[in-house]
Amino acid sequence: MLMALLAFPAAMIVAAGTDLWRMTIPNTLVIVLALAFFPYALGLGLPLPAIGLHLAAGFAFLILGILFFALNWMGGGDAKLIAAAALWLGPGPELLRYLLLASVLGGVLTLALLLSRRLVAPATGHSSIDRLLDPANGAPYGVALGIAGLLVTPSLPGAAMLFAGLGLGW
Repeated sequence: MLMALLAFPAAMIVAAGTDLWRMTIPNTLVIVLALAFFPYALGLGLPLPAIGLHLAAGFAFLILGILFFALNWMGGGDAKLIAAAALWLGPGPELLRYLLLASVLGGVLTLALLLSRRLVAPATGHSSIDRLLDPANGAPYGVALGIAGLLVTPSLPGAAMLFAGLGLGW
């Protein structure tokens, strides 16, 4: 169960990094994150109805993400990452906390990008930086989603054991 639990913060770090540097979140990352939920849930001993509620939360956010993607409000990788996070967090206060944190962090990220794009031309010679500075591109919202995921990780069931085992004393 602890190894499966590591998948959540690891995926959040990788998603934030790849979205920052490549403006994309790999499908394989989201699939691995979603699949890792099952050994985690079984290791916790979650009853089947609770697992069903987690699945329903993930599915609901996948549908919302598809809608937001179709309306061009969100990138496809971001939509899938939110759905996978909802699967892990389930319906409840931690999912709401995650969404609130992601919204606030996403707003700060967007404002920082808008300001940077006014001050610096996308001609640094570094493709990742130039991509971020190009006003034609959106914001790498996976950064906000990843940081929000890391901030809610300590509240996941079993996280106290994980952090204690890593010597972090959470």
